[in-house]
Amino acid sequence: MNWLQEVWDGLIGNATAVELLFIFIAKIIEVSIGTLRSILMNKGYRKPAVILSLVEIFLWVFVASRVITGVADSPIKGVAYCLGFTTGIFMGSLLESKIAFGKVLIQVITSSEKGPQIATTLRAKGCGVTIVDAQGKAEARKILMIYTNRRGSEALIKDIQLADANAMIVNNEIGSLIGGHISPLKSLLK
Repeated sequence: MNWLQEVWDGLIGNATAVELLFIFIAKIIEVSIGTLRSILMNKGYRKPAVILSLVEIFLWVFVASRVITGVADSPIKGVAYCLGFTTGIFMGSLLESKIAFGKVLIQVITSSEKGPQIATTLRAKGCGVTIVDAQGKAEARKILMIYTNRRGSEALIKDIQLADANAMIVNNEIGSLIGGHISPLKSLLK
């Protein structure tokens, strides 16, 4: 059993529990910020992405240098760094799904009778809705195109399903939108 203690001591080296916890938590924060920054940049939010990149690189410099200079003496620092990175990826994607940046276009194919009713309900909730006449395989249909925030779109879809359980619903993120009766929004949560 002495050899096991020697291996453990070699792995831990002179690292303290507080230092390992700092590396782990700081790496989670850094990678979560990096995940959000990438998503914001891809969606066109350059200013918030630039600010996040400053915080991200600041954390990276101090955490990575702490690990790199001490990994030979305490290999467990590298393990804490890797575990923090992995956890940060998960936390960043979870955080982004909760914040739900951006806009979506929900397309609904429904019956001619239920289409106008659903549109009226959704417009009362502040959604932009366009109704298009369409022909299905056997009957006339209505296509609703609903422009709304990504945050809360799941609730709208549930409302649509309650109004018409047979409706076909397609949900797409919007890359850009030009024209129409939608006022341009410059906020972070477009």
